[in-house]
Formats: sequence, C-alpha cells, structure tokens
Amino acid sequence: MRPLRRRPKQLSEEPSLFQPARGGQGGLVLTGGGKGRDRNAASRPGSTAPGETDEPAELIALANLAETSEADLLTRQRARQIARRLAVSRPPRDDRARRGVGELTSVRWRGGSDEIDLDATLDVIAGNPLPEDDDVVVRERVRTRRSVVLVVDVSGSMKGERVRTAAATVGALSGELARDQLAVVAFWSDAAVLVRLGEQVDPRAVLDLLLRVPTQGLTNVAFALEVAGRQLVGVPPRDARVLLLSDCVHNAGPDPRLIAAGLPRLDVLLDTSGEDDVDLGRDLAKLGRGRCQLVRDHRDVATALTAVFADRIG
Repeated sequence: MRPLRRRPKQLSEEPSLFQPARGGQGGLVLTGGGKGRDRNAASRPGSTAPGETDEPAELIALANLAETSEADLLTRQRARQIARRLAVSRPPRDDRARRGVGELTSVRWRGGSDEIDLDATLDVIAGNPLPEDDDVVVRERVRTRRSVVLVVDVSGSMKGERVRTAAATVGALSGELARDQLAVVAFWSDAAVLVRLGEQVDPRAVLDLLLRVPTQGLTNVAFALEVAGRQLVGVPPRDARVLLLSDCVHNAGPDPRLIAAGLPRLDVLLDTSGEDDVDLGRDLAKLGRGRCQLVRDHRDVATALTAVFADRIG
C-alpha cells in the first residue's frame, strides 16, 4: 500500500466511545475507550482497542434541541429535498432463507413452500397448456433486510455547511432504510454510537441528534470504521455494509485502510467542497469492495447515494 498523503497524529491514549445519555440528560456519556480506563492496561499509541469503564460520566453536552436555528431548518429542508430524489433499490431476495425467517413474499416454487399463491399462479399459467413446475407461485419467507451503518464525520474540518450536508444525507437516507437495520455513528478523534443497529428511530430524530453533536477535534477514520465493524458483528456479510460520510482528511490514529479491508463492504460519500483527501477515500472504497462517490453539496447527494445502493451486496 502506498503511504498516506498526510502523516496522521499518533494518539497518546486510546480513543473513546460515547452513547447518548439516558433519561433525557441531553449529553453523550463514555461507554468505552481511553478515558476512565486502567492506564496500566497494555496499549500502544494510536491503538483502537475497545475498552469499558465502570463509571460512565456525562462528558459532551449536546445543544439544546428546543433552540432550532435557521441553519437547522435549512438542514431539514435539504433532507426533504434529498429524500424526494432518492431511488434506493431494495436488497435482492435471499432464496436461501430458512422457513419462517424473513418477509413473506410470492416466489417461483423450487421444492420448498407448499403454500400456493393461487392468483399469481393462474396469471403465470394463463394460456400455457403445459405448465412447468416452476410456473407454480408459492408464498415463502425470504430475507430482504440490509444492515447498514452510517458513519458521519463531525470533526473540525466538517463544520458549517459540510456537516449540515452530512446530517441532511443521514436524515433522508434513514427514511429510505426504514425497513432495514440501521445504525448511526458520529466521529471525530473519538466516536459516538447515536443509533444502535436495529433500534427503531424516527428519521427526524436521527437528524436532530446529529445536529446537536458539536463539530470538534481531529479526524480518526480508523476508529470510526472499527466501531462500525463492531456494530455488524454477527450479521451475514452479504447483508452488511458501511457508508462513510466524510472529507477523508484522516489526521489522527492508525491507517484506516487496514480496517476498511476487514469490513463486509464500505462505500464512501466524500465531500469535496473544501479540504479533502480523495485518494484516501478511493483507497478505502476499493479495499472495502464498495464505491467512492464525490459530492460538492447536498444537490449531488441523491444521485451519489442512488449509485451506491444500486450495487447489490455480496
């Protein structure tokens, strides 16, 4: 692998992982990582090894949701515009699905289900005096759900218009993926799991939560991808994918390409409206067996996402 264009800062302590505070406290609390861990634990500079603390504490205050700024209203408007133009294809049917698992669907008979879809079968054999076995249509349960982790850069380089474009993208896409399993991870030098995989969250709530996370710190893409990978543990690789929304200006932690290569699939939506690292973004997507789509502003997002999700997983 060629050297990184930028030499990232090697961290003196492990990155931290946060989640929203419970009980409506309006902050992010530490759930694992460097802060609060045993300092004698074996580690190396730049390590992304996970850790836990027995004493969670509120560490990052989120903005007051009641104080809706004009910029937030603009972001919601952008999310609606993106959503109107999105054409995210459904995942392919899994004909290998086990009985009783997945969504009930009409399919050609292949020796499995004996629950005939009579109307659909009559439509198929109409005018055919010698129907074949596979002209019979049956009802089977087939798996059609993806597991998608949206990884959103909220580091200092993604402030202002860029982070609002990213938030609008997540708000729009979370509506399109309502039938799938979705997780949302925000990251800077640390990371926060805002939505765990499979949690049912209103798309507007996802957007609001992202808007409340302050843009800050360096950009540790490696740790963010590792957190995303942990969300997908136990998910069949053919159903799993990570979508990174970032400028890919990786300037903290180890080489993220090593993590990308271990993900089931990684697609990159790369903001080119300011400083960026297109070479790294393309490397990440190539190693992650996905696509890298360049966007200048929110108007490019729908087309880019449609292209990304047009590719079947696996």
